[in-house]
Amino acid sequence: MARIAHLVLRAILPDEHEHVLVDRTRLIVRLVLLAVVTAALAPAALRVAGYNTRGTIGGSPEALARWALDAGLRIALIGVAAFFVIRVGSAAAQRFERDMSAGTGLDVIERTKRAHTLATLLQKTLHIAVIGVAGLMILRELRVDITPVLTGAGIVGLAVGFGAQTLVRDVISGFFLILEDQVRVGDVAVVNGQGGLVEAINLRTIVLRDENGTVHVFPNGAITTMANLSKDFSYFVISLAISWEQDPDAVAKAMADAAASLQQDDQFKPHILAPMEIYGVDAIDPGQYTVKGRIKTVPLKQWTVGRELRKRLTALLKERNIQLPQPTMHLYVEKTGPAGDTGANPESQIPNPKSQPGAPHT
Repeated sequence: MARIAHLVLRAILPDEHEHVLVDRTRLIVRLVLLAVVTAALAPAALRVAGYNTRGTIGGSPEALARWALDAGLRIALIGVAAFFVIRVGSAAAQRFERDMSAGTGLDVIERTKRAHTLATLLQKTLHIAVIGVAGLMILRELRVDITPVLTGAGIVGLAVGFGAQTLVRDVISGFFLILEDQVRVGDVAVVNGQGGLVEAINLRTIVLRDENGTVHVFPNGAITTMANLSKDFSYFVISLAISWEQDPDAVAKAMADAAASLQQDDQFKPHILAPMEIYGVDAIDPGQYTVKGRIKTVPLKQWTVGRELRKRLTALLKERNIQLPQPTMHLYVEKTGPAGDTGANPESQIPNPKSQPGAPHT
């Protein structure tokens, strides 16, 4: 059996760096089988050697040997089989995750995150199922009546169905969340208005960690809105407010040049997927207009690229003497007569003090 376990695991994980998982499994299988055989043959061997074995369990070494070769051997085989299935499942999950991560290109990042999420979920599900079934089988071999356990499980199932509808809703929502590949571990997402890095996706909950390190746990059934900020690719969008005196074409040229210099930098070039798109004048406001553009990046790198783009664009605007809108303040003074009237000339009446749009209020 140890040889079979070794061959199966080696077929799943042929690489040498996985030898720890394979060799450890083979060693454990051998130790369990050795313990069973030792327990079965020890009384007879001791009696042949001349030792008195009357003080053994039940006063009969033969009974202990028969139990070891009968129920004991079956319990050992159940334990070994459960351990073997768990190991094979873990090895298959590792192989799946490794194969999905092979290759180059942008899709490798997405496939790796999805494979890690699915592999983790499958391993947890397999562990729970195998340990539960193996435990019931071992209890049966120990002559423990498992009928009440099964009956209790049925009652618990009914209670879950009728009383724990929220839990069932969370599990079903989590299943479809993973099946539809809406979000993966490692993505940046906004769930119910709260943004953060996805640290774990379970059948019942999704776990986010925000930039302050705070962990947010959301039941899957309570998710009403979700936005994935890092699926497949991302965009960094920049809106630049410019005063009326500046040429919009010159501003657009500065934005494109700053993005081009960033794309030629070896440090940032791998993060940028396409040249910057300039939308043009996106808004017109009193005293200023807004030029808007965006640059396409790999997932999770839009903020790194955006900070460096702002830095280079600021230096380029200063170099080309392109001015941003300056805040201005206008004060109006209202003249009044001795009795409170504003004078005889209507044109001299000045409105109440106010500020121009876009300027600080007084």
